[in-house]
Formats: sequence, structure tokens, C-alpha cells
Amino acid sequence: MSTDGVVRVEPLTPARWDDAVAVFGTRGDPASCWCQFFRLAGQHWRESTRASNRDALQAQVLDAGAAAPGLLAYSGGEPAGWVAVAPRAGYSRLGRHRALATVVGADTLTDPSVWSVTCFVVRVGFRRRGVATALLEAAVEFAAAQGASAVEGYPVAVAPGERRASSELYHGTRSTFVAAGFEEVGRTSPARPVMRRVLA
Repeated sequence: MSTDGVVRVEPLTPARWDDAVAVFGTRGDPASCWCQFFRLAGQHWRESTRASNRDALQAQVLDAGAAAPGLLAYSGGEPAGWVAVAPRAGYSRLGRHRALATVVGADTLTDPSVWSVTCFVVRVGFRRRGVATALLEAAVEFAAAQGASAVEGYPVAVAPGERRASSELYHGTRSTFVAAGFEEVGRTSPARPVMRRVLA
């Protein structure tokens, strides 16, 4: 799966695990969470550790088969970024999110055909190079190939001229989702839109 020839995006498979380790790194939120925040809720999240989260993602990769839990971006042959994309029903935290249920309808939260993009990680040195854009476009393509009817995202709405730390933007930005053809269907809070792209 490729994008514009500058950034290449591939599913995270067991053979690419070392590349994921390079992207998540050893410091900061990615190295602590390993994209388990949305998969674990309540006490399960509070009891998780850096090591258990890393082991959980690796197990998800090993168990996934064709439906990898996310995609890796490569720039210049180097692992540059990550996006988590999977059926929304697999993210237990989203299933318990009351504000999200109000926006999309509680009866739809278990719809296996709706996929969610929950997390982006872009390595230092590769930011502002279109990596997140390439990852989101590839995530839509990947979900569609797995039979998704729609893809949702829960990014941050950043006002013009507003500065946000990268640690606040792991959900992505609203502008990135708009550029990828997503439409806002509601908000769970003033700065947190729910973005959706319906697939043919």
C-alpha cells in the first residue's frame, strides 16, 4: 500500500514489529500507552503498565492476521509513524463513551462495520512532512478493504494560530480529517469533533 511515493504505508505485521518499536520509542506517552488506552477501560487501564501495554499490542499484531491493528509509515526507508485503525466495537473505551453515544447513537456503537482511527504517532524528525495525512488516507483504504461501511475519527479542533503540544494531538487534528474527506457529525466536547467518512 503506497501513497505519494514519498511516504509508504504498510500494515503492522509481526515481521515489522521492530519498526513499530522504533516509532513508539522509549519516552513519552507512546512508549507508555502502546495504543491501549482505547482498548482498555476503567480498572484495566489503571492497572496496565508500560510493559503490559507493549505486550498487548504485540499480541494484537500476532492475532490479527490480515486485519492488523494499525499501519506504519515509512519515509526514506525509515519507520516514521503509526496510526491505529480497527473496528470501533473493538475499542472498549469508545463503547462506554456517553458523549460519543449521544452523537452517533448508542445502538450503533457495536456496529462491526464502523471502524475508528484513534491514535497517531509521528517520530521526531518526521513531523510536518505529511506523514499523518498519508497514514489517515491509508487507514481509510485499509478499512474499506476489510469491509468497513464507515470510518470515524475523534481529533482535536485547533483554532487558527493556536499552538498545541504534539502530546495533545495524538488523536489527529480536525483539519487533517477534513482534508481526507471526513465530515463532522457532532462533538463530544467543544474542541473534540466526531469525524466520519462514509465508504461506498
